[in-house]
Amino acid sequence: MALIISPPSNPKPHQFSPLRRSSHRPEQAVLVSPRAVSNTSKVLNFGHHISKPKKLLLNTKFATHLRNNGNRSTVAGIASAALVEEAEPRPEPGAANYRRILLSDVVVTRQSRVFFGRKWNSMDIGTAGVVLGLHCLCLFAPFQVSWGAVLVAMALYVVTGLFGITLSYHRNLSHRSFKLPKWLEYLFAYCGALALQGSPIDWVSTHRYHHQFCDSERDPHSPTEGFWYSHMSWLFDTNAVIERCGEANNVADLQKQPFYRFLQRTYAFHPIALGVLLYALGGIPFLVWGMGVRIVWVYHITWLVNSACHVWGKQPWNTGDLSRNNWWVALLAFGEGWHNNHHAFEFSARHGLEWWQFDMTWYVIRFLQAIGLTTDVKLPTEVQKQRMPLNNGSMAI
Repeated sequence: MALIISPPSNPKPHQFSPLRRSSHRPEQAVLVSPRAVSNTSKVLNFGHHISKPKKLLLNTKFATHLRNNGNRSTVAGIASAALVEEAEPRPEPGAANYRRILLSDVVVTRQSRVFFGRKWNSMDIGTAGVVLGLHCLCLFAPFQVSWGAVLVAMALYVVTGLFGITLSYHRNLSHRSFKLPKWLEYLFAYCGALALQGSPIDWVSTHRYHHQFCDSERDPHSPTEGFWYSHMSWLFDTNAVIERCGEANNVADLQKQPFYRFLQRTYAFHPIALGVLLYALGGIPFLVWGMGVRIVWVYHITWLVNSACHVWGKQPWNTGDLSRNNWWVALLAFGEGWHNNHHAFEFSARHGLEWWQFDMTWYVIRFLQAIGLTTDVKLPTEVQKQRMPLNNGSMAI
């Protein structure tokens, strides 16, 4: 984990020439002559982050003594040293503790304490236990290899990852990018529940809050709190989303439907039932690969959208957040890696807006549209693209 963090880039050099600071006790005032002040007033006009100097107190007798017995360069030198000391920029509190994420310009501005320094509740312990247990189950995979088990894992990767998470949970339920017949909408949502990432109501609520408060202090998972926090450790503080965003009051469209309320109440039962079925069909190999390997694989691919796609990649659109287009995440996550495109046009059913941007989820949506199962498919128009500011500050026109 520590290898993700590296020291920030070198600070900009100070614009003043180096001068020896005048030594004086804190209770003594700096005394300069009016001529010295006038000769050095230009010093205050350089730099962009200079604080206002303190008031300069004048002792008439001492100033007259300097004027009569010292040369002008000496007086100006004393005054310049005093003014430079007062004019030097002061670092922002805590700035020295900031860290830049490896190979990225994203800076960790606040480090959230998830594992230590707080009280864990039963949900935190249960969530961490499930995630840890599934990772441990994967350790048996090399010793339980069979073609049938691997094929089951790959098939469930597509069923739960593509149809369940990216198509249903994300593009259909979270953003309403298209419409499906209710029976098909519910079928795909059930596939998402088998991914063991939460019920549709809980998953969609968190994701909508992410877009509402993206990369701010209220974002449920931003890399500004650390790469690993945005990737997975935010899950282990189950009260964090409520404390930052409030209750799940942004999913009334799902809460009014009995099917989604049922899935929320019985959510844990369905993946367990799938595990029992896999064990009955293929024993330990099916359980290890169909539950352990497959769930952990889909976990990390989904989490990479939250972490890597806000850290590494390109930002063609000026969305005001850290979202990036990341091609390798797009390959793994069925097109979800074109994340800057998504944040620019959240409503769009298509994330890979260019012809060469591989977006498997969009291809499935387009196929369903061709056979009449998908309607009201939303896409950004050319006018909307032209109005969206580019990352260089200009418009797309």
